Amino acid sequence: MKFIIDNWYLLLIALVSGSMLFYPMLKGATAGSLSTAQAIQLINRDKAVVIDVCEPEEFAAGHVKGAKNVPLNQLEEKLPQMVKNKALPVILVCARGGRAQRATGVAKKLGYENAQALAGGLTAWRDATLPVEKA
Repeated sequence: MKFIIDNWYLLLIALVSGSMLFYPMLKGATAGSLSTAQAIQLINRDKAVVIDVCEPEEFAAGHVKGAKNVPLNQLEEKLPQMVKNKALPVILVCARGGRAQRATGVAKKLGYENAQALAGGLTAWRDATLPVEKA
């Protein structure tokens, strides 16, 4: 006990450095971002539904194969019609990932606890040379 009292600053440094090591892991866990490999596993194994939250013009220019288009501003009213089973994983995609992150919050508010945004959006999907459809 005397060691801890005499060397409190060493204990403080150890706690701070340890928390700094875990911060990136915790930040990534709460972001809800999904890698392309994880998305493919969810699609193939768990029959995940892919929802593209881009505007119709962007969706027509290119989207994840099999994705359904629900623009972000219409997500709250149209998502329950598109995905009736709230237990299914829902993968939200946009051009770069920003709108999909916001859409994840909307989907979770609607009760879709397995909703996740694709990290990097359609850009990451294309970079991984995965299939893209055009309308």
